[in-house]
Parts: sequence; structure tokens; C-alpha cells
Amino acid sequence: MMHLPGHTELVPPHRRYDAVAEASAALVIKSYSSSFGLASRLLAPAVRRDVRNIYALVRVADEIVDAPRPEQGLVDRSNELDQLEEQTSAAMITGSSSNLVVHAFARTARRVGIDLDLVAPFFASMRSDLTQVEHDFESLASYIYGSAEVVGLMCLRAFLAEEAKAEARYDHLAPGARRLGAAFQKINFLRDFGEDSDGLGRRYLVGLNPEDPDDAAWSLWLDDIDLDLTAAATAIPYLPSSSRVAVCTAHDLFAELTARLRESSASEARRQRVRVPNAGKAKIAAAAVARRGMPRAARGVNA
Repeated sequence: MMHLPGHTELVPPHRRYDAVAEASAALVIKSYSSSFGLASRLLAPAVRRDVRNIYALVRVADEIVDAPRPEQGLVDRSNELDQLEEQTSAAMITGSSSNLVVHAFARTARRVGIDLDLVAPFFASMRSDLTQVEHDFESLASYIYGSAEVVGLMCLRAFLAEEAKAEARYDHLAPGARRLGAAFQKINFLRDFGEDSDGLGRRYLVGLNPEDPDDAAWSLWLDDIDLDLTAAATAIPYLPSSSRVAVCTAHDLFAELTARLRESSASEARRQRVRVPNAGKAKIAAAAVARRGMPRAARGVNA
């Protein structure tokens, strides 16, 4: 037995490892995503921990696929992704892993009810990034489901973990979570249009030729994103108070990105990634917080 810092009671030795694993997941998120960090700070502490644990695993898998070390070839990256999936699946059964990020994710998965039906499609989409460089509408829909929509569903599990009638609420809110995840992914496709095509050799967005981007096709994708964001917005007021403001903030940050993308041509966005300045992010978050106490029927989600 040992003492945890700041505590006088004796605790089991494995608790320290659990704490280090979750701190590692938090560090991954802090190092890679300022926008996510802003929104996640508005989550209740327990929910924040679980969402960070989810996104840390997502980030590690993404790094294997998109940012390999110079000496790594395709086979090396594929094997590493396979190992990560195997570690994750095993840890979801046993509750522990020697990989700190996997350990943190598995603790969350077991606590909130994330199962392999959500994890397997995620890894399938990550694996497709190793070989598929151009998509049609069918393959893109499958990719977005695995890479983004299931992540939204994992987070929804975390949001509802302590709620009464969690399964019924999950079924009700799942379509909105999927639409929000899809919107986030499509927005990032547009923001990373140049980098994906030039640096990674990938074409996600059907109808947009990186060599000669068409503004009409660009507008159609933005229209599609607006539909996703509008559909997702209808679900946000029904989220628990422990997550509602954070999700509202994330929604509104990406809605602002969409508006800025509309002000840019496809060729301009290909050359320079569209961003929201920190002051703009803070304003959006403050607006979401200000709406927290409004009656549900009157509460909007657009800044």
C-alpha cells in the first residue's frame, strides 16, 4: 500500500499507475489540440477525464498513420497499428495495459460502456489511411463513420455514464453525436485540404481536385457540413449539464470555422489553413457558458 500525494489514507499500489496513465492521456491532448483543450475544460472533472482518455487513444493511432518516423515503412506502420488495436482490445477485457494511453482508455471504456462495436470501426478507418488515397462517396461515408462518428458515440457514452436511463438516452442522442462527429471531420478535411493532398497524397473530398479545386464543389461540402451542424444542434440541449456547455462550445467553434471557410476560396484554403484566433475561441466559449442557465426551449447553440 502507498500514499497518493495530498492524501493520508492508504490506497492500493495500482492506483498510482492508473493516475499516471490518465495524466499521460491528458498530456497527449494538451500537446496536440488547443481547441479541444478549451472545450474539454468546460466538462465536469470526471467526464473530462474520460473524454481525454478517449481522445488520447485516437491521437496516438492518428500519429501512427499520419506522422511516421523517417525509418518506418508501410509494413512497420501497419504492424504498429495492429499492435495498438490488439493492446486496446485486450485491455478492454482485462482492465489494464502496459501502454499508458491504452490503459487509460480501457479504464474509461469499461467504466462508461464503450465496446468493440465502436472500437473496431475506428481502427478499420485508421488502417484504410495506410493504403487508400482517394475516396468515392461510399468509402468516404464508411471512413467518416469509423474515424469520427464512433468517436462522438464514445464521448456520448462518457457523457451519459452517470445518468438515469442511460441506454434510452444514448439511443435518442446517438444520431446527433454522429452528425457532430461527421461535421468535425469534414471541416478538418477542408482545413487540411492542401496538407492532405500534398503531404499525405490523400483525397478525401469527392469532387474536389487538389490540382484545380472547384469553388462550387467547395460550397457544396460546406452546405453539407451546415446540415450536419444543424442536426447536431438539436441534440445538444438534451445533454447532461456536465457536458452540455463543452459540446456547445465545440459545436460553435467549428461553426465559426465553417463560416471562415465560406469566406475563403478553395484555392486559398489549400494554401493556408483556416483558424479561429484565441480571442475568438474565448468569446465563443464565454457565450456558451452564458447560455447554460437559460431554459431549455430558449437555449440556442450558435454564437
